[in-house]
Amino acid sequence: MTLRVFDKIISDRGSRYAVSGGPARSRDEAGELLAELRRNRRFAKATHNTWAAILSGEAVRDDDGEAGASQIILQMLERADLTDHVVIVTRWYGGKHLGGDRFRHVVAAVRHYLAGIGR
Repeated sequence: MTLRVFDKIISDRGSRYAVSGGPARSRDEAGELLAELRRNRRFAKATHNTWAAILSGEAVRDDDGEAGASQIILQMLERADLTDHVVIVTRWYGGKHLGGDRFRHVVAAVRHYLAGIGR
């Protein structure tokens, strides 16, 4: 498994974001990538590790407490026609609510990832 991590890409009102991902052909492989990310203590302690993937044509996602964020990731994967690949947006909550800006940051994080892998 090849996990790519782009750390410390966005900071807003104390919240910090990273984006990660890699190829996955099944839920088990997606879970392995998430487990690999969480082996890094800093990512394990993150407030949210929200992810989505289209695995063998099936959409799978998990908000990890960041309501609605995984749907945004999924829509962006569909538009980019990126299948069998999991994308994880990590957020460390900084103490101030971001409102709708949190969705803007999820979009920016996924765009950063897609550009980083040449999509």
